[in-house]
Amino acid sequence: MFDLRTLEVATNYFSDDNKLGQGGFGSVYKGTLENGQEIAVKRLSKVSSQGAEEFKNEVVLIANLQHRNLVKLLGFCLAGEEKLLVFEFVPNKSLNYFLFDTQKQGELNWSMRYEIIRGIARGLLYLHEDSQPRIIHRDLKSGNILLDANMNPKIADFGLARIFKVEQTVDDTSRIVGTYGYMAPEYAMHGQFSVKTDVYSFGVLVLEIVSGKKVSARFHPTTGDLLTYAWRSLTQDKPLEFMDPTLKDSYLMEEVTKSLHLGLWCAQENTQARPTMSTVVHMLNNGSSINTLPITQCPRSFLQSSNESSLVSRLSRHSTTTTSSTSVNMSKPFSENHDTVSELHPR
Repeated sequence: MFDLRTLEVATNYFSDDNKLGQGGFGSVYKGTLENGQEIAVKRLSKVSSQGAEEFKNEVVLIANLQHRNLVKLLGFCLAGEEKLLVFEFVPNKSLNYFLFDTQKQGELNWSMRYEIIRGIARGLLYLHEDSQPRIIHRDLKSGNILLDANMNPKIADFGLARIFKVEQTVDDTSRIVGTYGYMAPEYAMHGQFSVKTDVYSFGVLVLEIVSGKKVSARFHPTTGDLLTYAWRSLTQDKPLEFMDPTLKDSYLMEEVTKSLHLGLWCAQENTQARPTMSTVVHMLNNGSSINTLPITQCPRSFLQSSNESSLVSRLSRHSTTTTSSTSVNMSKPFSENHDTVSELHPR
């Protein structure tokens, strides 16, 4: 546990010059301890919707997590109204900082992107199957993937995560939290979540990494949204049309096609049709042929369907939407995706 004075000195009293970014739950500052160690301090806003309960949730969840693809919690501080989390400093900002900036996209060649996909998959597998307790992240997105000095990915921000018991397979809630585009249909529509909810978000994230395009981006009417565009590119045997054009000199065709296929497999509407992360990691690590991957169905843009259009209006009327609240997001600016917290009654 850190004392407040130590963190004030480390961050130059939370000066704007040390601010790395700001989200819905508060601000993140870079700090340097007396021994020279660099840290990232998440300072929760005194009026933040993340109260003491959610703060304790994040501390308890992260405290015992030990994996190279997860951001490491170094400690915390509770002093009066001040609630602070202290993390390892991850120097290369967040994945979305590189993916969606036309000036930065070229810095992520195909080999780096493929290793980022594999690293995220390993981290998610650890959360789902190897950590004690098992954890559902619930807000996996490019803004919550930080890159270290060697561009290795680290999953961040466990403020919305949930613990799952060993025998538990599914849970539900009336408080819908997450980010548009990354939320699985069963979660956005009915408040149901499971490991397969994270798998869906992972699939969307993979498609963003391959294409260099945001899931929230608007595409030409004939290509549809990101998932539909990906499916059409794959089924028409034109994966390179979907691929980020800055990768044209560095890609491996089989890896691009496999990643495209895996992304669509993970982002299927039917939860049972999605793979587990152990299957995904196996496919990525063992050189499995794309011929062994199942045929995926054409994705349905559930937020745009006529049957669920009422959900969109309900989210618009009742949700509190803020900028991304990443625990230790080193990017400046933060992700342009929006977190949504809605009090709904699952149907």
